[in-house]
Amino acid sequence: MAGVLDSVNQRTQLVGQNRLELLMFRMTGKQLYGINVFKVREVLPCPPLTSLPRSKSVVRGVAHVRGGAVSVLDLGIATGNPPIENLKEAFVVITEYNGTTQGFLVKSVERIVNLNWNEVHPPPKGTGHEHYLTAVTRVDEKLVEILDVEKILAEVVPVRENIRDDLITEEVAKDASQFKVLIVDDSKIARKQIQRCVEQIGVQTHLLNDGLEAWEHLLQVVSDGKSLRDEYLMIISDIEMPEMDGYTLTAQIRDNPAMKDIHLILHTSLSGVFNQAMVAKVGASDFLAKFHPDNLADKVIEQIKARGGVVPLLDE
Repeated sequence: MAGVLDSVNQRTQLVGQNRLELLMFRMTGKQLYGINVFKVREVLPCPPLTSLPRSKSVVRGVAHVRGGAVSVLDLGIATGNPPIENLKEAFVVITEYNGTTQGFLVKSVERIVNLNWNEVHPPPKGTGHEHYLTAVTRVDEKLVEILDVEKILAEVVPVRENIRDDLITEEVAKDASQFKVLIVDDSKIARKQIQRCVEQIGVQTHLLNDGLEAWEHLLQVVSDGKSLRDEYLMIISDIEMPEMDGYTLTAQIRDNPAMKDIHLILHTSLSGVFNQAMVAKVGASDFLAKFHPDNLADKVIEQIKARGGVVPLLDE
């Protein structure tokens, strides 16, 4: 695997073209799994692990990588499979999600494949563990299951989902209740987190699973003769989604005269200067890293104010 990710920084042109690159790996059996290369910082043979007292069984230990300590999670245990054995032959995939760095222990790492998001589909029901998947695809006629890493991390290290108590006032609820927010995210846990945050303000929500589903829904709204701004206060969309990614969804909305004025936030675990540049390129209204409930609430409140609602400002 030496050098397998050397050219990751040269691959960013794929994003915004409804394309992704998938790092494929195996856990305990023959099944192939994948995560987006843009979440991966490094792949390395499993280094020595230092056990943490009283840690959950899924946390196999801490690895010292390039001068820093990184918690290593066993993806086998995390997804209800047997633990990864023979650590001397295993690998650790160092990733960055939601502004945190962690390592995922896997049995083997295969290769990187270049795909179009329309080749990636929601997981079929009845697969037995679809609740740990965000999507599936096929590579060389083999099924590849794409993990819902946000769900795995939420189970290991739960995040705060409640907004500040002083935001939930009668005045806020009164002004907010007339509005609805469209939430688009392929992760079940992320959809629920965003929904809880928005509904605490008093705003209604409508949830969809991916960009294509959202696009077809918006086309239907317009086809029915409704104003998109009357229907929704704003759209909160993930970036990485099967069928159609958030960048492509945003670009198509901005190209449609009947939709282009809707406020749209790209809300994602992807981070960095590159993504800020892509937000400007496709015309999103804003970019927000997951998951900070007060920050997200602040963005929703700003739009209520812009529409004429009177709500308190968040503290700086």
